[in-house]
Amino acid sequence: MRIISGTHRGKQLIAPKTLPVRPTTDFAKESLFNILNNYFFLDSIKVLDLFAGTGNISYEFGSRGCPEITAVDSHPACVQYIRKTAEALAYPIEVVKSDVFTYLDRSLSQYDVIFADPPYDIEPDSLERLIETVFERNLLSEDGLLIVEHSSKVHLEEDPHFQEERRYGGTTFSIFNND
Repeated sequence: MRIISGTHRGKQLIAPKTLPVRPTTDFAKESLFNILNNYFFLDSIKVLDLFAGTGNISYEFGSRGCPEITAVDSHPACVQYIRKTAEALAYPIEVVKSDVFTYLDRSLSQYDVIFADPPYDIEPDSLERLIETVFERNLLSEDGLLIVEHSSKVHLEEDPHFQEERRYGGTTFSIFNND
């Protein structure tokens, strides 16, 4: 895994092979950040990274100057790895060990970007619940985006908050907003 751009551009990070993760590919990650650069000044937004895994996406936001990042994962080794790496890189990442749904149900914050990368075998009902919870709890800022990474075999365009999807091989980013 490497950081694509920003202050640590090109930096290689080696996560333990024992982590139960599927990091976003560099190609998909670069495409995602090209999209985000059209919507936001990344150095002035608040980000929530759900199912954070290795912290791959959080580090990319940190490298690009994002001042407020929260990374949520339930796996203790993932949480430990993100904390250690964020500290080494001096990124403002708050790491929370929690079930994502529990975190969302309790969160009182609003975010400009919520990025969710659940396991590709997550139940469709759980994906729908994730999206519904974000909007029912008003967790996105007025112009915020929810981005869900999922298998290209899954289709989420029926949701009323769906804006667009971008496909990169077997990976799809579905983008949702408040409109």
